[in-house]
Amino acid sequence: MIDPSMAAGTIVFIPCWESGHFMSMITAGKRMLDAAAGALSLTVLVMRAPTAAKASEVEAHVRREAASGLDIRFLNLPAVEPPTGDFVASEEFNFRYIQLHAPHVEEAIAGLAPTPAAALVVDLFCTPLLDVAADHAAVPRYVYFASTAAFLALMLRLPLPESRDDLATRLGGTEGTAHVPGLPPVPLRYMPACLSRDKIGNYEWFADYGRRFMDARGIIINSSVELEGGVLNAISDGRCVPGRPAPAVHAIGPVIWFAAREQQPHVCVQWLDAQPAGSVVFLCFGSKGFVDTAQVAEVAAGLEQSGHRFLWVLRGTPAAGSSHPTDADLDAMLPGGFLARTQGRGLVWPAWAPQKEVLAHPAVGGFVTHCGWNSTLESLWFGVPMAPWPLYGEQHLNAFEIVREMGVAVQLKDMEASEVGYFVEAAELELAVRGLMGGTEEGRKAREKAAEMKAACRKAVEEGGSSHAALRKLMGEITTGRGAPRP
Repeated sequence: MIDPSMAAGTIVFIPCWESGHFMSMITAGKRMLDAAAGALSLTVLVMRAPTAAKASEVEAHVRREAASGLDIRFLNLPAVEPPTGDFVASEEFNFRYIQLHAPHVEEAIAGLAPTPAAALVVDLFCTPLLDVAADHAAVPRYVYFASTAAFLALMLRLPLPESRDDLATRLGGTEGTAHVPGLPPVPLRYMPACLSRDKIGNYEWFADYGRRFMDARGIIINSSVELEGGVLNAISDGRCVPGRPAPAVHAIGPVIWFAAREQQPHVCVQWLDAQPAGSVVFLCFGSKGFVDTAQVAEVAAGLEQSGHRFLWVLRGTPAAGSSHPTDADLDAMLPGGFLARTQGRGLVWPAWAPQKEVLAHPAVGGFVTHCGWNSTLESLWFGVPMAPWPLYGEQHLNAFEIVREMGVAVQLKDMEASEVGYFVEAAELELAVRGLMGGTEEGRKAREKAAEMKAACRKAVEEGGSSHAALRKLMGEITTGRGAPRP
């Protein structure tokens, strides 16, 4: 590893422990190091995750990245006792848990000499720690936003009195629309599930994040002008917070983490090797996604009736005290005879699968996804059209955006006409799969748009592309110290 003391300064990163956030941020940091051309190093302050499973996951990421030979130094912050009490939502627990690390962050930044902090970059959920850098007037503060510009625009609006008086009272409702600058009117059913009235107090926590974003020097976002130009323009034009300009938004995406491939191809990849090009629909719901037995029966029937080849990553319900799915018991979860009837054209995989390798495979022609932003970007990177099945977080807003605004997905379920939430019936999945695989005009257009987005995403991060230019501008700002921190 290069000695960090040889660099003129170090960029201090404070990531969240969730893998989708942690590795997205570290990958962005690598790009920043490359753009700095040796002028800066990277120091990552690692909070101990609040669960043993998550802590072990983060430790594995750190070991791998620390051995990469890049100019990255990982500093483990002292462990803190998790806050106690009745928390109505995980966001409140996370906010308070992260806040407890403030003294340790302050001590770590003060102890960086002889390599001073050139900038502080915090994950969007670590914004309580922005206040630490406020005491270091010369250190510009940035937020790394691992989600969409649409969700950022919405979060910037949440603290406004008119949003509190109107939107906060209507969330979770079924009638009407919400205003997200840069998007057409968004039906309330597509508002982020994490803001729902069912999650008491969550609106206030996300509004607080949005308020804190406005105090940052800039926001580094995992998106691009090609993906969300309209929303990014709305933010920069001041349409989110009237009368107050938003921080500069540096759209450097897509930022996608690629792990080293195993020498022996995964079972799912080996199965795909035997399938015709573009013939397989891939179903996967992310690291936290799972469906109940009743929904499994509908998915099985829909896939069987569609007649198409499929690769279905099916996970079991989480163990007590965990939010992560378990390996599925296929005999217990699947309808009797389903595996025998679909043998040869379908594979149901009951455990983790290498999603990026699957999406990169030429046999895959469509992706039924939970619409996590990392998964969406991966699908677009490989030019695979989607059918959205949002489950949690901001995924419902992502689903609206990829269907209505980007046109890279076919609608799986008409949320505006639905009275049963997001329970997908067999006929709905059958129709969506057939359309996704090119059987409808909507599906053919989505396939064409996904191919266009594949080329646009790759061009954006290449020399001369929009995201490459945004990254160079950001690093020029940090390395030269141009621009004082926002008050």
